[in-house]
Amino acid sequence: MPVYTSDALILRTYKLGEADRIVVFLTRDRGKKRGVAKGARRARSRFIGTLEPLTRAGVAYYERELRDLVRINYVEPQSSPLAAIGRVHSDAAALGHSAYFAELIDEWAPEAHADERLYRLGASVIDALAGGAPVPRLARYFEFWLLRLQGVYPQLSSCPGCGGAFDGGAVMPPRDSHYLCRRCVPAGGGTTLSIDALRFLRSAAASAPEALESVSLDAAAGRELETAHRRLIQVHLEKELKSARVLREINHGLHGSYGSHGSA
Repeated sequence: MPVYTSDALILRTYKLGEADRIVVFLTRDRGKKRGVAKGARRARSRFIGTLEPLTRAGVAYYERELRDLVRINYVEPQSSPLAAIGRVHSDAAALGHSAYFAELIDEWAPEAHADERLYRLGASVIDALAGGAPVPRLARYFEFWLLRLQGVYPQLSSCPGCGGAFDGGAVMPPRDSHYLCRRCVPAGGGTTLSIDALRFLRSAAASAPEALESVSLDAAAGRELETAHRRLIQVHLEKELKSARVLREINHGLHGSYGSHGSA
C-alpha cells in the first residue's frame, strides 16, 4: 500500500461512524482526494485543530488501487484560518470566508487531477488571510482569480459589444455573463460596475493577495463586485453555495468593511 506525502489544502470534512471523519483535500501534485482520518472526532485526537477549511498543511496518506477513500496518516498545518483570529475586522467573517473559499475550490477542483494553479491560489489566499489581509477585498480578489483560472471571467480589456473602452464603467445585462460598456446597455438594466470597481479588478490582475493592503476598494464598489461575482458563480455552478448564504448572514450589519486602504 503506497504512502504519499504532499502539500495540501483542507477543503471540508464530514462525519464517519462514531469517531472518524472523511476529509476532502486538494494536493499540489495529485489533485483532489478524499480520505479517512481515524479517530478525528475523539477528544484527544491528533487531528484536533488541523482540519479547518482552507488549512494549508503537509499531508501523508495511504492509497490502495480501486479504493475511493485514502487513509490519512498525519496532517501537519503550515497556515491556518485560525491564525486570523484577532487580526482582522471580524473573526466570524474570517472563518466564514475561509469556508467559502474552500467550498469554491472544492466545486471546481477535478477529482484526482492535479491543478497546481488552483492549489497556488488557495495557498496564497490562506497565507494572506492568516497574515491579517482585509477580508472583503481578499474575497473579491479570490473570486476574480478563481473565475479567471477557469476561463469564465468576462473580458475587461474592451467592450465586446462595440470594442470601446469601459471608460464610464460596465454593466452585466440581465441573464448574461459578460460586461458591456454603458453605451451598449439601456439605462437601468443589469448589474453595474463603477470605474472604482474596474480599477480594483485591474489592480487585482497584477497583484499578489498579500499586497491588498495598498489596493483601494470602497464599500460601494465592493458590493458591486460581490453582486457581479455572485451572479457569475451561480451561472457557472448552477447553484448557490451554502457558505455564501452563511456569509451574507455573518456580514449583515457590518458596514464600511472594505475600507480605502489598511482597514479590513
